Amino acid sequence: AGVMGLAGCGDDSAKSSAPAGQTQGALLQKIKKDGKLIVGTSSGFPPYEFLDTSVEGAKSVDGIDIRLAQAVADKLGVKLEVQDMTFQSLLSSMAANKIDIAISAINPTDERKKTVDFSENYLEGKQTLLIRKEDEGKYKSLDDFAGKKIAVQQSTIQEKLAREQIKDANVVALARVPDALMELMHGKVDAVPIQNIVGGQYLLVNENLAPSNVYFGNYSGGSAVAVPKGNEDMVKLINEVIEENKKNGQIDQWVKDMTAKAVKNAKE
Repeated sequence: AGVMGLAGCGDDSAKSSAPAGQTQGALLQKIKKDGKLIVGTSSGFPPYEFLDTSVEGAKSVDGIDIRLAQAVADKLGVKLEVQDMTFQSLLSSMAANKIDIAISAINPTDERKKTVDFSENYLEGKQTLLIRKEDEGKYKSLDDFAGKKIAVQQSTIQEKLAREQIKDANVVALARVPDALMELMHGKVDAVPIQNIVGGQYLLVNENLAPSNVYFGNYSGGSAVAVPKGNEDMVKLINEVIEENKKNGQIDQWVKDMTAKAVKNAKE
């Protein structure tokens, strides 16, 4: 996971490029001084982020979140550097100054807001569960998963929902979604909670998986960009990028393009 840069207060020399009536924050100063934006993400969550295998011998991350990160870097006029890490280390890495911001389909929960700030949501999604094809039609509600073994990606909203909304769930927390799905396909767990956009992606390339068509309730969220606290100007800039790309249809296009690319990568 990526780590976000936390720096000291800005000096007078940076004030002229800040939004009207607002001193430029330390993070924005750092990014402009370094000439690069370091973004933390966690691959294995297509189409949001996944390893791009289209270039032989190269290991890079692509996806909706990477396209958004590039748009933010372009807005700032700096280069983009992507740090691929485990999801659970994203926010702690931010505090260690290893990344500037985190873009990894992060749900802006109240708990996370205690330590970081968030942009507006750039995508919304429902939370559901994937099951094995052989169990299709077996589960009609969350009550039917009571006492079942549920594999989740550690430190995610899916882990929180599984623990809170599935009675007596035996939750197995793993580093990445593919790890959880591998446990499911091998019959070691009964289901994997997942965001519906991501679940649809895995269903396209795994014929032995099926949708449960069961959804978690009382969920209000989406995906937002995490920024170190005290950098309101950076949040404002990111919100402008999100708004621009929503209005011009670019985010919807990223969803289509990255879904197609991730499926192609998985089949090659």
